[in-house]
Amino acid sequence: MAATRRIAELLRTETVGGLLLLAAALAAFGWANSPWPAGYAHLAELRFGPEAWHLDLSLAAWAADGLLAVFFFVAGLELKREFVAGDLRDPRRAVLPVAAAVGGMAVPAMLYLLVNGRAGGAPEGWAVPTATDIAFALAVLAMAGSRVPPALRTFLLTLAVVDDLLAIGIIAVAYTAALAVLPLLAALVPLAAFAWVVRRGGPPTRWLLGPLAVAVWLLVHASGVHATVAGVLLAFTVPVRPSGGDDVAGRLEHRWRPVSAGFAVPVFAFFAAGVPLAGAASFGAALRDPVTLGVLAGLILGKPVGVLGATWLARRLTGAALPRGLGRRDLVAAGLLSGIGFTVALLIAELAFGSGSVADEHARLAVLLGSAVSAAAATLVLWTRRPAATPVHRPGYVSAEA
Repeated sequence: MAATRRIAELLRTETVGGLLLLAAALAAFGWANSPWPAGYAHLAELRFGPEAWHLDLSLAAWAADGLLAVFFFVAGLELKREFVAGDLRDPRRAVLPVAAAVGGMAVPAMLYLLVNGRAGGAPEGWAVPTATDIAFALAVLAMAGSRVPPALRTFLLTLAVVDDLLAIGIIAVAYTAALAVLPLLAALVPLAAFAWVVRRGGPPTRWLLGPLAVAVWLLVHASGVHATVAGVLLAFTVPVRPSGGDDVAGRLEHRWRPVSAGFAVPVFAFFAAGVPLAGAASFGAALRDPVTLGVLAGLILGKPVGVLGATWLARRLTGAALPRGLGRRDLVAAGLLSGIGFTVALLIAELAFGSGSVADEHARLAVLLGSAVSAAAATLVLWTRRPAATPVHRPGYVSAEA
């Protein structure tokens, strides 16, 4: 038990979760491009589940539809905590990171559409470069250690939280091909029951939370809305303010974060990152594809330009000041870190183009390359920064040093 607890605590740290995510992606990419790629493809397409419920899914689909619901549940708890008790509660403190998130999504989408506006492009992939991977971005940030001011982590976390919320909306609205209203309405029944149990139920009734959450997931999946949205809906019913000494949200997040970081996200990354390349000619063709170029432009250029431009505009229009200790170099680092799309970007690529299509493979390759370049550039910016100090600031003074 002690060893299990130690492993769980390690998995709650951003660095370990990010490293597991990276290891899973590298393993998949290596296997898909090894002399034995058929084994990887066979494993990803292995199917199981009740066919009568339309749940005869491949392992890759179970990872995207099922395991990522756990990731979105944990992310949803963090989202709600930020809105109710965090930086997003205060409009004056939230305006800059919220503006940065919006700009960091709008500019990449516009760049993608600009690249894919000509004949042969695929405009339906516009949302692929808009996503930011919270776990991976915070892991890169954590590796910089003492060089990172606390204000940068708070700014990036708030930016990524808003980014995730908008990405969830995009998935629910833009990538729902056929909506079945009755299952979606029916999902409200177990969702309401889940909300009642999680708020009012005592220990004897908490065993119901699991079956109710599964019922919500099943009905959302049957409705045609991507099933990961069920994780966010369930998270939003959980109270984040402790009541009677019981911090329900904190308890659930503490329990499920290791499952998300140590299993759900790495397994999804393993099945999503296995992009086969037949050789230099295939790689060159992929790099000439407008889909690849649009995603790369969006992640590597669009994200930092959008974050910096929207932050500058918000400061000009609202008079909001940067948090203490946050300088221009830190904003550049935040913009580059937001270009690490990975988990959600890979999911949107699959939804936009269809799993296994040429456009999907090229988009996934671009997400991997763009995320890697963004992570490397952000690391360089952070490591050339002086270690964060804690000077005594005069009232109203905002440091621009970095």
